[in-house]
Amino acid sequence: MCIRDSVYVFPGQGAQFPGMGLDAYNSSNKIKELFEEADDILGFSLSKIMFEGSDDELKQTKVTQPAIFLHSIAELTLKDDNIKPDFVSGHSLGEFSALVANNVLSFKDGLQLVSIRAKAMQKACENNNGGMAAILGLEDEIIVETCKNFDGYVVAANFNCPGQVVISGNYEDVKSICEKFNEIGARRSLLLPVNGGFHSNLMNEAKLELSEAINNTTFNEAFCPIYQNVNANPEVNTDKIKINLINQLTSPVMWTESVKNMINDGATNFIEFGPGKVLCGLIKKVNRESTVQSAF
Repeated sequence: MCIRDSVYVFPGQGAQFPGMGLDAYNSSNKIKELFEEADDILGFSLSKIMFEGSDDELKQTKVTQPAIFLHSIAELTLKDDNIKPDFVSGHSLGEFSALVANNVLSFKDGLQLVSIRAKAMQKACENNNGGMAAILGLEDEIIVETCKNFDGYVVAANFNCPGQVVISGNYEDVKSICEKFNEIGARRSLLLPVNGGFHSNLMNEAKLELSEAINNTTFNEAFCPIYQNVNANPEVNTDKIKINLINQLTSPVMWTESVKNMINDGATNFIEFGPGKVLCGLIKKVNRESTVQSAF
């Protein structure tokens, strides 16, 4: 059986919360085994941190990313195996979950890559004083041009939905340009509680480490396209998927364009697997006519 026009989407960093995954864990022995497998693969009790950890513990990149990935795959595991999506997509980290959903990556390989990515990004954060901010209420083009013309290093990092773009770069530069955005009419410029400049050249060091790991991992044939962040286009070629996944670390997340392209290609029903409903909200802001729902 195949539900036509359905899309599975997976969230990225920022969706975590204390107690995440516990409902899924308690709902099925199969999910309990998945959490135990994850703890074994990682060599520490991720499940304990997810269920009992504090906000601060969960905000550590090396914990956050595996936790969100595991939560997403746990919800994916609970669905009917006979129902397959027509497309998949993930926001930033969520691309790894999406690649498990369309059978390109095994759960084990996906989790190992996510862990390597998270540790490499955390190391890059410690070596660079980066930051990020959400800019609300301005056109994408204005934000891109303002960043280009600013005397410092700041780039547009996440195009989340119309009127919401996240910028990334050197912390002091991000802080300064927020004042500029407020002056030119932003509804709000909000510094985000992250310790790095994700999706910018501040992640070049992490990109090298992730590239080696990805190129040494088996990528299987996709049964449906993944719309990838770097260009918002559908992809099934494993070599191109790898390249896009590597480049994603230092490139902007083209989420608005990805959603538009999926809708243009026939998508009508979006199902979000993972903690929270962030992507459901963003998709509705891109297209109010779309049907969105949380999987669990």
